[in-house]
Amino acid sequence: MNLNNYQHTPIQKLNENFNNNSFYMKRDDLFPISFGGNKAKKAILFFEDIKEKGSDVVVTYGSSSSNHCRVIANIAASKNIPCYIISPSESSHTTVNSKMTELFGASIEMCPVSEVSKTIEEKIYTLKKEGRNPYFIQGGGHGNIGTQAYVNAYKEILKYENENGVYFDYIFHTSGTGTTQAGLICGQVLNGDERKIVGVSNARKNPQGNNVVIDSVNSYLKSINKEVEATKHVRFTDDYILEGYGSYNDEIIQTIRDVLIKDGIPLDPIYTGKSYWGMKKYIKKNQITHKKILFIHTGGTPLFFDKLGELEHER
Repeated sequence: MNLNNYQHTPIQKLNENFNNNSFYMKRDDLFPISFGGNKAKKAILFFEDIKEKGSDVVVTYGSSSSNHCRVIANIAASKNIPCYIISPSESSHTTVNSKMTELFGASIEMCPVSEVSKTIEEKIYTLKKEGRNPYFIQGGGHGNIGTQAYVNAYKEILKYENENGVYFDYIFHTSGTGTTQAGLICGQVLNGDERKIVGVSNARKNPQGNNVVIDSVNSYLKSINKEVEATKHVRFTDDYILEGYGSYNDEIIQTIRDVLIKDGIPLDPIYTGKSYWGMKKYIKKNQITHKKILFIHTGGTPLFFDKLGELEHER
């Protein structure tokens, strides 16, 4: 796997015209590494750092549905780097992602979510005692490196706008650990744009979700010696999380079905399908009309296949 084969992902106009808006989608799911997505775009930067630091083993965290763990395990396997994944037993069940993570040879250690931090510390300590040089990646690729990936993605969006004479009034995306949203906001701040970037939470509630994004924005800007007040740019909505991570309803399944039929694009009920549905709810609630709207497809294609059977009948 050559991580230098970095490519910009395409933006395509959708057939969606909800509330008389024009919709576009940035296809980060087509990023050419392990089913793509925001986790892959972040991962290439982490593995550049791993090489620079001379680390010889990777430790990370995530659930059995985690796109992040699948991508990290895949790239680690391609580089013959051992990979250890600490996973919360409460959310452990078989998914296409979990099957692939096992296929890639990652060592998966289950523990109660209350013991995750302790388990990670013990694993890193043990590896160091064995003479290894472990590299820890936070769940979801959280941190300044993950944020940088979406500062880069924001530049891709600007390039598309400049080349196509389009300006997106709104950018919507799934907001989980917060670094994707933080990167987009940092890109916005650094370029002096005033558009609205809306993170649709798939699990976290406010004020935590909002504060995590703000902390990530401030951490990144501080790391590049930029003192900018970015809090006003953070729009994080938790109105559409339902019962929390992994929770979805019939409307989300129907949304996934509609997008697949109309535009041939697979979404999933854990991340992208849920946030696309949430975006439409947000647009209706806030009476947004006659705007150009960009939705970022942050990946998760394997999770689409977990729920394929539920799409068979119109709801």
